[in-house]
Amino acid sequence: MAEDDDTLRALRIEAATIEQWIAIGWIAPRGPDATGFSESDLARACLIRDLREAMGVNDEGVGVALSLLDQIHGLRRALRQVAGAMHGLPEPMRREVLVILRAMDEGA
Repeated sequence: MAEDDDTLRALRIEAATIEQWIAIGWIAPRGPDATGFSESDLARACLIRDLREAMGVNDEGVGVALSLLDQIHGLRRALRQVAGAMHGLPEPMRREVLVILRAMDEGA
């Protein structure tokens, strides 16, 4: 945890603040003792810090922003899965699916 404390200090985030964000559910460290921070956790912490300090976003707004960000990441993951499945299809099937998708897009 000392290494994480040094990292947090470098990011200008106090340990007590991170603990509060963990309690709220904004940050979810992983690992055997749930105290380690991934690069993703640290990037998220920086985003929260910037939203609150630089942009003046209140706690409710931060929660909404994080929820939307999580949804975007989930959609990107799902799109990568669809793209992988499409790549595995035979070429005639891929073309057929693309025709269907284009027709759906035109109908929207």
